[in-house]
Amino acid sequence: MSENIYEKASRAILEHDEELALETIKIHLDGGAEPMALMNEGFIVGISKVGDLFGSGKLFLPELMMSADVMLVASQALNESMPEGQQSGYAHVHITAATVKGDIHDIGKGIGIALFRANGFTVHDLGRDVDTDAMIDNAVKNGSKIIATSALLTTTLGEQKKLEDHLKKAGLKGQIKTMVAGAPVTPRWASRIGADIYAENAHEGVSGVINAVREG
Repeated sequence: MSENIYEKASRAILEHDEELALETIKIHLDGGAEPMALMNEGFIVGISKVGDLFGSGKLFLPELMMSADVMLVASQALNESMPEGQQSGYAHVHITAATVKGDIHDIGKGIGIALFRANGFTVHDLGRDVDTDAMIDNAVKNGSKIIATSALLTTTLGEQKKLEDHLKKAGLKGQIKTMVAGAPVTPRWASRIGADIYAENAHEGVSGVINAVREG
């Protein structure tokens, strides 16, 4: 049985093959098919498998990073293929994303951002080791409805609480919602510091933001 276009897209992510990913996109679009169908049924399936393999120890960090890079390329290519303003109903929703101050791990954040962009959100990625005030300044500047932070070290968890405190002091709490994620982050921690959204994984993060946007 021959490999279908979705399986090919998924394999491109699993094998971190950028050339194959772009080739798959070209074939898909030249056939007049819906761009987001390839993302949802192909690339997202692939990056989800990558995440599962990494979590079970069957895939190592360098491979994860390469797959995440290909996912970003695929996401950008598909979004650019659609007319301005038609990427999705969420194109107007801006998200400021960052790994907190003192933490340089951003693989999970990279996967999350790829999925957010795949679903049409506009994401401003500030990178890693980002100061709290820089996140708030970026969110205000770009009109972000969400500030999403990732922390992998228990020693940097306090930075997520610091963000909540600074938003309150600036009178922005509620206007700008927060999402927290990362290995040591738990629902209890999110509730304790007053975060609006807890994300155990990238898919849960997207669902949480969509619900938050719908609730206003």
